Amino acid sequence: MDNTKSGKCPFHHGANTEASTGVMNWWPKALNLDILHQHDTKTNPNGEKFNYAEEFKKLDLEALKSDLKKLMTESQEWWPADHGSYSGMFARTAWHLAGTYRKADGRGGANTGNQRFAPLNSWPDNVNTDKGRRLLWPIKKKYGNKISWGDLIVLADNMAYEVAGLKTFGFGGGREDIWHPEKDIYWGSEKQWLAPTGSEGTRYSGERDLENPLAAVMMGLIYVNPEGVDGKPDPLKTAQDIRVTFSRMAMSDEETVALTAGGHTVGKAHGNGKVEVLGGVPEAAEIQHQGLGWFNPDGSGNKDKTMASGIEGAWTTDPTKWDNGFFDLLLNYDWALTKSPAGAWQYEPTNMPEEKKPVDAFDPKVRRNPMMTDADMALKMDPEFRKISERFYNDFNYFSGNICPCLV
Repeated sequence: MDNTKSGKCPFHHGANTEASTGVMNWWPKALNLDILHQHDTKTNPNGEKFNYAEEFKKLDLEALKSDLKKLMTESQEWWPADHGSYSGMFARTAWHLAGTYRKADGRGGANTGNQRFAPLNSWPDNVNTDKGRRLLWPIKKKYGNKISWGDLIVLADNMAYEVAGLKTFGFGGGREDIWHPEKDIYWGSEKQWLAPTGSEGTRYSGERDLENPLAAVMMGLIYVNPEGVDGKPDPLKTAQDIRVTFSRMAMSDEETVALTAGGHTVGKAHGNGKVEVLGGVPEAAEIQHQGLGWFNPDGSGNKDKTMASGIEGAWTTDPTKWDNGFFDLLLNYDWALTKSPAGAWQYEPTNMPEEKKPVDAFDPKVRRNPMMTDADMALKMDPEFRKISERFYNDFNYFSGNICPCLV
């Protein structure tokens, strides 16, 4: 099936063989090492007496913050930073770590650093979060067990926003890592990634009743489909999915708007290339690509050839600055439905002056159209979400005061 032609999210890597309740069913050729876990305390790399709370007290938090801030603006040849800043990358990496939380059973979330393991490391929606974790590796190595991966990823997000200009509320450590995949979390019964409603094993019944305890709309997505319900753009229908999904994550409408707009104030989406050239999901990658995340052989595989959501472009005029640009562009300009170079549905402005358009992520002499997703347009088209959006737009301090709790 070619999802780029049907208007659905273009990523459709992998397929299940039978049931989808276990990692081995998604990747049946994986080596089963369960026998090595029968003496669990001996397989913990930290040892039986390790106490993370005590180790965290030894951490030079200010030095760590300084190192993270330095990382935000230091591009590397291996993975160049959009607009010269990693703020957007680390915001997204933390979003997708914390965004698996659901209140019905308290599972998921940032508190175990589980994004490092299957199946989350191979969810289509998590493409390139592996690059964020790899960029953090030298800092993790420097500070060792004094900072967990769960804490480090969230702290990197906080520092990303501080570099962009947001005054954060502080940081609370205490997220203890796991060291192998969690096999007792029910992520859904689907037999393929991003299975549309009505497919075998999907999580909806009735009109559009989402199965408990699930929160995300599809296997392989963190929140909702950014292109629309089942990849069909319709902001009002998407608004209903957003409301259900984020309420399942214990968030109110106001918190939901703050999270969405706050996250989309920095960074950009990536879809300037051909989806079909990407390699398989990391957990099922060829041996030469194991440990390197999604393999993209298209040109450099990064910079202007970076592929993630399939959607392409920045949301704001200045994607490295904390400002009210998201609401300014969303509410004050008209947007038309179009497709990205990768074939994903997105919206672009029809009446925006050149000076309002963001410069290219790597060529400051060129300006590009910004874009909005169907989920962004829902904040404009849904009456209740619009009221909140207008309040945030008219009171930037109020907006800034609401964003931090949502992102940590």
